[in-house]
Amino acid sequence: MTDARFDIAHLARAELFSPKPQETLDFFTKFLGMYVTRREGQSVYLRGYEDPYQWSLKITEAPEAGMGHAALRASSADALDRRAKSLKDSNVEGRWSEDEFGYGKTFEFQSPDGHNLQLLWEVEKYVAPPELQSKILSRPSKKPLQGIPVKRIDHLNLMASDVTAVKDSFERHLGFRTTERVVDGNVEIGAWMSSNVLGHEVACMRDMTGGRGKLHHLAFYYGTGQHNLDAVEMFRDYDIRIEAGPDKHGITQGQFLYVFEPGGNRIELFGEAGYLHLDPDAETKTWQMSDIDTGLAVGGAQLPWETYFTYGTPSPLSLDQHVEKYAHFGPGAPDPSAAELTIPDEFGSLSPIEG
Repeated sequence: MTDARFDIAHLARAELFSPKPQETLDFFTKFLGMYVTRREGQSVYLRGYEDPYQWSLKITEAPEAGMGHAALRASSADALDRRAKSLKDSNVEGRWSEDEFGYGKTFEFQSPDGHNLQLLWEVEKYVAPPELQSKILSRPSKKPLQGIPVKRIDHLNLMASDVTAVKDSFERHLGFRTTERVVDGNVEIGAWMSSNVLGHEVACMRDMTGGRGKLHHLAFYYGTGQHNLDAVEMFRDYDIRIEAGPDKHGITQGQFLYVFEPGGNRIELFGEAGYLHLDPDAETKTWQMSDIDTGLAVGGAQLPWETYFTYGTPSPLSLDQHVEKYAHFGPGAPDPSAAELTIPDEFGSLSPIEG
């Protein structure tokens, strides 16, 4: 829908559930330098020093890790109404609400796979107190003097049983375009979607366990690869679990570092943003599974199959239990619990990634 192309401006906020709320909060404040802007009930609201609104991350205590919701800001009040109407006209159930600190009228709905998503326009811009006001006028607040501070929320990656259904919904109803995708034969394994010039604001990857409605990761933006190098040393010293990186994706060309925050959610630290999509009618770039090693990591970092392609939150297993169960999972390898997990047939012929 080219007429809807810019109706969604960007990813505004996300809520993470955590069974270890204090440790999760410490991760985002002590290591990533995010500011706390509000505490309410079992939730804490945070923002990066260049996030424009009152908060971009909400941490809520819950029995298991996962994503409470993610919200996209429309480009105008009319754009919000148009996107909500498109969803309702296609019988997507939704409701209007207005109960989140710092945000107004919000349309709540679910993706075809069951992810909780929201659309909004009205926001309260963050105004720093005198002691946090930056001399850099385009920066809402000073850069914190703690940890290696992230600038802002960057993107969202969902796990789904059916990537195509989620992708088609974002394209049809929200005006996103798919910048890059991965296919194995006729099956879409991943899709990277954008409503602006960034390589992606939302991505979706196939859940190889057959699960539905999970979070793969939430990403925060550094803007420089050196911060990823510094952060990985910090995480190593303080026993934060590192999954992969630092390296550079072929898909999007973004610089990545994946870690697990103490509550169990996967977090990506994004260095340089990668390829900007300035061409208004660029075609979707399609990666084949035969080129997935370059697509995942140009520098050769190994994104582990036992977690990266199978672990999302909420998870029925702890991270350690999951790693043990899927230790031998991967293309061309038998699954250790085939009776409980059905691996899609199209993966049976894949060759193992070397390295």
